[in-house]
Amino acid sequence: MFPILETKRLVLRELAEGDALDLLKCFSNPDVLRHYGQPPLTNTDQVKQIIRNFSKNFDEKRGIKWGIELKGKDGIIGTIGFQEWFHEHKRAELSYALLPKYWGNGYATEAVRKVISYGFKELDLTRIGAIVFIENKASNKLLTNLGFKKEGILRDYMYQNDVSFDTNLYSLITVKPK
Repeated sequence: MFPILETKRLVLRELAEGDALDLLKCFSNPDVLRHYGQPPLTNTDQVKQIIRNFSKNFDEKRGIKWGIELKGKDGIIGTIGFQEWFHEHKRAELSYALLPKYWGNGYATEAVRKVISYGFKELDLTRIGAIVFIENKASNKLLTNLGFKKEGILRDYMYQNDVSFDTNLYSLITVKPK
């Protein structure tokens, strides 16, 4: 069963095909994609296929992607989740995105904090990684404020609009008793 997570202001829930229009607004927005490393989505059919892929990844325990919803309001304001989830290595990579009108309100921090806790406590992860464009000052600050350590720079690691970018590699490790 897909886990629903709640914070003081947010509900993190499974994405459904009915969220396609909200996701299209997010992942066709040039401000969101500026530091995301993906081409813009162009139609709801494309988004619905991506939602089906997220569901399949969860069923196969390879990833989990939540829709971020404000409590008491319908509609997705962004996404958060783990991809490259490897049970045998107890690690996953974190990614998140919010529509720009919700930036600067602490929603990303609130969602990331909840997902990190879920990853360590419920998924038994030891390591949560994140790869962030060096130019993405807000995400770099968010991760370091939450205790992520910068491990290095991945040169020419991601492309956006056919331009290569260096990225910071971060990790958060939990110490488990042996």
